[in-house]
Amino acid sequence: MAAFLDSNISLGEVKLKVSRLDKSIRFYEEVVGLRVLAHDADNRTASFTADGQHALLVLEEIPNAAVPQRRSYAGLYHFALLVPDRRSLSLSLRNLLQSGIYIGQADHLVSEALYISDPDNNGIEIYADRPRELWKRDAGGNYVMASDPIAWDSLIAESGDAEWNGLPPETVIGHIHLHVGSLRESRDFYENKLGFDVVGDYAQMSAVFVSAGGYHHHIGMNIWAGAGATLPPSLTTGLDYFTIAFPSAAAREALLSHLCNEVAGVAEQDGAYIVHDPSGIAIRLVLNH
Repeated sequence: MAAFLDSNISLGEVKLKVSRLDKSIRFYEEVVGLRVLAHDADNRTASFTADGQHALLVLEEIPNAAVPQRRSYAGLYHFALLVPDRRSLSLSLRNLLQSGIYIGQADHLVSEALYISDPDNNGIEIYADRPRELWKRDAGGNYVMASDPIAWDSLIAESGDAEWNGLPPETVIGHIHLHVGSLRESRDFYENKLGFDVVGDYAQMSAVFVSAGGYHHHIGMNIWAGAGATLPPSLTTGLDYFTIAFPSAAAREALLSHLCNEVAGVAEQDGAYIVHDPSGIAIRLVLNH
């Protein structure tokens, strides 16, 4: 871990651009299980929460927006909602099955994950971690991960007869996975400019995972949209920004002092600092609530 990045960072809100806010609100409430925290009809925005206080997701409707196919541009592959335990994941699975939506799934060894897409093809992962003492690393220091089938019947049975009432209050943004234009440039940025540790150099998958504090990954990046992929046109649905939250002003200032010598274009906006990665993806640097 680089000295200029605090190991106790977390991920904050993710902002997405959508084509129809009303449709997306229903989806994120009824299918995903978030609750509306604020809705500004005039500005066509809505924010969503799990605990009733902190925003995890912000949506903005873009009039006449184009909806791209998956893996078309640099930007979002998926954002990941981390639930506190397997029982919570089981309840989410049962609700997803009832909704009739297509569900992808994988046992990643470090976690069990469900994958869906919202009405604008924005990828979403809902997952639960296995205990950290069960995570393994290979000789190169990479976390040993897989995409094995989930023990489907076992997961469904985990919640018994409990009733689904949306995502639990402890739900957080666990990680974000990005399509980037260059793995080499992106790795250099997230490792040497922002200070994350590389915890997964998966050359066979054209992907790199980085984290702080020994987590299995806070940020994943891949070139599955093609080497040299660029951001979509502005009037397109997709990722607007994601957020890194710092435990103190001093922790954020330590990174900013380093960034000012390494990266051009760090800007302050509404109490946050904005920086862009080599693919042009916007990252907000904020203080934890």
